[in-house]
Amino acid sequence: MNATAAAAVGPDELAVLKLLALDGGLAGDVKTSCSELASRLDASNQTASRRLQRLEGADLIDRDTVSDGQWVAITESGERSLRSEYEAYRRIFERDPELELEGVVTSGMGEGRHYISLPGYQEQFAEKLGYEPFPGTLNVDLESESVRRRSAESGLDPVPIEGWEDDERTYGPAVCRPARVETAGGEAYEGAHTIAPERTHHDDDQLELIAPAKLREELDLADGDRLTIRVGAES
Repeated sequence: MNATAAAAVGPDELAVLKLLALDGGLAGDVKTSCSELASRLDASNQTASRRLQRLEGADLIDRDTVSDGQWVAITESGERSLRSEYEAYRRIFERDPELELEGVVTSGMGEGRHYISLPGYQEQFAEKLGYEPFPGTLNVDLESESVRRRSAESGLDPVPIEGWEDDERTYGPAVCRPARVETAGGEAYEGAHTIAPERTHHDDDQLELIAPAKLREELDLADGDRLTIRVGAES
């Protein structure tokens, strides 16, 4: 999605996206028309058409126009946008919203150990998280359904880790969120946090966790072990 297209999508467009989802647009193509949407939105045909165009331009829907209307399907990006809205409403109506993600333990590239140990981050971890993390991250490959749900993280309160610089380079900001880690065998670790660069090029299927202890040893984990991570769960 380019920046211009994303900026054109606001509450009015998301209202159309919600109607399409209610009609079954998450499961596949649904038939609609601008006049039908206009009636449901209490708007003009031109307004309904513009909103569909903006959703398509932002890659939130796919459209195929036919003689008597158009077939519309919500894309993965569209589903992520809806899930983010859903999580925001959960925060309004539920006291302690959590996001449940599932995946398997995997070995990382070792970069986490270096960055976690840097003093500009360590000082903030101690102040904002209440601990200095073990120097390294636990890496989790998320299942496809959890990858789709992960966009709802934006609706959970973050712990911002600010960027900083030393004499050699500038280090970017990151975002942490509290997390509870559960194994398939029923063991659990509370007091961990997810961590991700504020601006990241990492795939959404990769999740990194930090904690005061080495999670692999605390939970006796090996590559391939299944985990459930409850993001937003306070210890």
